[in-house]
Amino acid sequence: MKKYTGLVDKLILFICCLVVYLCQTAFRINAAIVLISLIIGCLLSYFDDYRIKTFLTVSFIILTGFFTGFMFFIPLIAFDMTNHKLQAFNLLAFIPLANFFSSPNLILPVIICIMAAFSILLRYHIDTGCRIETMYKNLSDTAREMSIQLEKQKNDLLEKQDNELSLATMNERNRIAREIHDNVGHLLSSAILQSGALKTLNKDDKLNQNIQALHETLTQAMNNIRNSVHKLYDESVDLNAKFTEIIDNFSFCEIVYDYNISENPDKKVKYAFLSILQEALTNIMNHSDATEVRVILNEHPALYQLIIRDNGKVKKFDTNDGLGIISMVDRVHSLNGNINIITTNGFEIFIAIPKEAQDNESIDN
Repeated sequence: MKKYTGLVDKLILFICCLVVYLCQTAFRINAAIVLISLIIGCLLSYFDDYRIKTFLTVSFIILTGFFTGFMFFIPLIAFDMTNHKLQAFNLLAFIPLANFFSSPNLILPVIICIMAAFSILLRYHIDTGCRIETMYKNLSDTAREMSIQLEKQKNDLLEKQDNELSLATMNERNRIAREIHDNVGHLLSSAILQSGALKTLNKDDKLNQNIQALHETLTQAMNNIRNSVHKLYDESVDLNAKFTEIIDNFSFCEIVYDYNISENPDKKVKYAFLSILQEALTNIMNHSDATEVRVILNEHPALYQLIIRDNGKVKKFDTNDGLGIISMVDRVHSLNGNINIITTNGFEIFIAIPKEAQDNESIDN
């Protein structure tokens, strides 16, 4: 059953039929006729099953044949004609009106016919309005859904663009670091060797002091360039790309990877996470019967979080057994982080490293 939308119109139509019925003088007023007509009209509006509607319509037609007073409420029944699967049964309700067309007074049947036609047009207008409203709501929902999808696609494209830009920046830093190391670094190394050889061959003490100063300057420049190159290379390491590379090379079982970090962490955090991931996957490959591994990287306002969880069966475990676990614990503790190992449902490594470790490293540099 569905919600009916024309009850007010049908109530007004019933009142009009009632007024016509009360105003006629040729028929005796019968309250039962009014009540039964109202009940049948309400039931026609309430039920959607065409079999029930057909039964109610046929019942009204039969009552009209025995009690001519029911014909005043034919417009009320005709209101549901356009919404009836077997609409032809409604036309049978007009049969009793044929007796009145042969009488001298044609006003009454004409009024009933006009009201019935108005009732059918009113219902048609209501149904058309409902269909238009439904179409409008569907179009509105579709437009809203498309707008949400477009906004999501836009955000995804912007995020992808930012990631590609960040990756391109890191690749460019890596390229510059290699260029400096391969070209400038080799030239400085050659100059340091030449200055050392010149210092060895030179016998003039006064000139030897200048050569020593030149050698020290070149050595200092070499050290500065080496530090800058290492720092530039460390910054160019993309944690997500490295994790993806390690995971792609792991073929022991399926890995579900979820990366939720907005900015690239500090080099110490990156290298710690990379080492822990490699060690954890090696342990899974050598000691586990897992069929699935979940690797989750999350960023919170105050810390970074790494979760490595598999669905293998843990028979016996001790944190002091194996250098791999000890190495993980030492790396995390060196960054003032916490590591928890849970073996209730599979094997899970839960690591949290505070961002203050990264901030302290930045200050030291």
